Amino acid sequence: MKTTTAIATLLAAVGASSTEALSAPATPTVVLPGEVDLTAAFATSTFPISPPDLITRAKQVLSPQIGIGTKDSGACLADDFEFVAAVVGPINKEEYLNALGGFKLEESFDIKQNVFGFTVDPLQHNRVWWFDRQISKHIAPFMGVQPPTDSTTELTLPPQLFHMDFNEQGLVKEFGFYTIDRRQGNTGGLGGAFGYFYGVGKPLPIRECQPYKPSFRFRVLSLIGKMGKKFSKSMK
Repeated sequence: MKTTTAIATLLAAVGASSTEALSAPATPTVVLPGEVDLTAAFATSTFPISPPDLITRAKQVLSPQIGIGTKDSGACLADDFEFVAAVVGPINKEEYLNALGGFKLEESFDIKQNVFGFTVDPLQHNRVWWFDRQISKHIAPFMGVQPPTDSTTELTLPPQLFHMDFNEQGLVKEFGFYTIDRRQGNTGGLGGAFGYFYGVGKPLPIRECQPYKPSFRFRVLSLIGKMGKKFSKSMK
C-alpha cells in the first residue's frame, strides 16, 4: 500500500493519472511464431507500476524540467542508478551527473529529439523502450568550434534505441541507448555526445569515438571468403 501511494503521489505531482487502466492491445492480423502475447505477458506482471503509468513516468524524467536527472540534481535517479551505452559504462549516478553536467549540449545546439515508439518491455516489466532520431542546429560555440555561417546546416544523428529501468518507487535504475542504423545521419554513425563531437569536426582521439571501420583481421577474413567463393565458382 505504501508503494502504491508513493507512486500515485509521484505521478500526481506532475499532473499524471496513476489510475489509467491498461487496455488490451488490438488483435493483430498476423501472428508470428514466437511472437509475445502481450495480454498474457502483462497479466503475469508483479511490478506495481502499470505500463501506461510507467511510460508517463519515463516521459516525465525526459522532460526539460527533469532532464534525466540533470535538472533536478539527480532526484529522479535511484541510489544504485547506472548509465550504460554501447561503449560507455556502466557508470554510477555521481559519475553520470558529472559527465552530463560538463557537456551542456543544449547550450550549443537547438536539439529536436524526435522521440517515438514508447513501449514497456513485455518480458521485463520495469523497462521502457523508445526510439530517437535527433536533428540539431549548431547555435553557439562548442568544443571551440563556432556555429556554421549557413543557418540551414543540421546535424542528423543516426536512429537510436533508448531504455529506462525503474524501481518500484518510480526512480530510474538504469538508462542507456544504442545506435541502431549507423548508415543514416551525418555524424559518422555515432550517437550521443560522440555524434556531436564528430559532427563539429572534433571527434575524441580514441577508436570508440570514430566511425566504424572493420579491423585488419576482419578485412582479411572477408577477402579470404570472397576469394574462396570465386575459386569455388571457377571449379564448377
